[in-house]
Amino acid sequence: MDHSRMPVLFIGHGSPMNAIEDNEFSRAWQQAAVQIPKPKAILCISAHWETQGSQVTMMEQPRTIHDFYGFPRELFEMQYPAAGSPELARKVIDIVDSSKVQPDYSWGLDHGAWSVMCRMYPQADIPVIQLSLDRQLSPTEHYEIGQKLNPLRQEGVLILGSGNIVHNLRLMMWQDTAFDWAIEYDRKVRQWIVDGAHEEIIHYEKHGKPALLAVNSAEHYLPLLYILGLQQPQELASFFAETLWGGSLSMRCVRLG
Repeated sequence: MDHSRMPVLFIGHGSPMNAIEDNEFSRAWQQAAVQIPKPKAILCISAHWETQGSQVTMMEQPRTIHDFYGFPRELFEMQYPAAGSPELARKVIDIVDSSKVQPDYSWGLDHGAWSVMCRMYPQADIPVIQLSLDRQLSPTEHYEIGQKLNPLRQEGVLILGSGNIVHNLRLMMWQDTAFDWAIEYDRKVRQWIVDGAHEEIIHYEKHGKPALLAVNSAEHYLPLLYILGLQQPQELASFFAETLWGGSLSMRCVRLG
C-alpha cells in the first residue's frame, strides 16, 4: 500500500435521517473517518446533484441544501458550515478538462454530502467541494472522470462517492427487509469489486432484471463508478455498513486503499 495516497470511499447514504440518528450506519461512517488520515480537503460526488455538463462548486462558503421533504424540523435546521475550496475546484477543472467541467457558484452541499460529512467530520473543519453528475455522460465516461482525479489522492484529498448500490424508492418499504433481487445484485457488485471486474459494474444493463431494478434511474449508482475509477493496481477493497434495508436499499460502503 502507498501510505502517501489517500484511500477513497463510497458511502451508501440512504435516508437523510442518518445525519441525526445514532445507528449502525452513522457509527460505521464515524469509524471510517477515524481509520484514515485526516484529509486536507474533500471532493464529494453525490447522487443528488445532477446537471447537464459537469460542474464543480467554486464558492468560499457553500450553503447547506435541504433537498428533501417530510422529515423532522431538526433535520431542516441542521447546518454544515464547512468552507469550500476554490483552489481545489480549479485543480479539478484543470485535471479533468476545462472544456468539460464548469465552475458553479450557486449549488452548495446537498444532503448526499453533508448528511455523511456531519457524522464523519462533525467539526466541519475540512474544506468540501462537490462535483456534479453530468447526465449526458455514459457510465464509462463517469468512470473515466474518476480515473483522471487520481492525482488528488497524493495531495491529501479524500474523494468520496455518496449514493447507494441498490436504490429503488418506488419499491421501498419502511421496514427492515430486502427483496431477493436487491440481495442478489448487491452481492454480485460486492464480488465484482473484490475481483476488480469493473466492466461488469459499469455495464450493469447486461445483468438483467435484478440490475435494472437495483440501478433504476442510476443517479445513486454512478458515484460508485468514480470511486472504482480511482482504484490502483494491488489496491484492496474492503466493505463496511453492508446492510440492505427498506426492501430496495443497499447501505453498502466501500473503501479502496
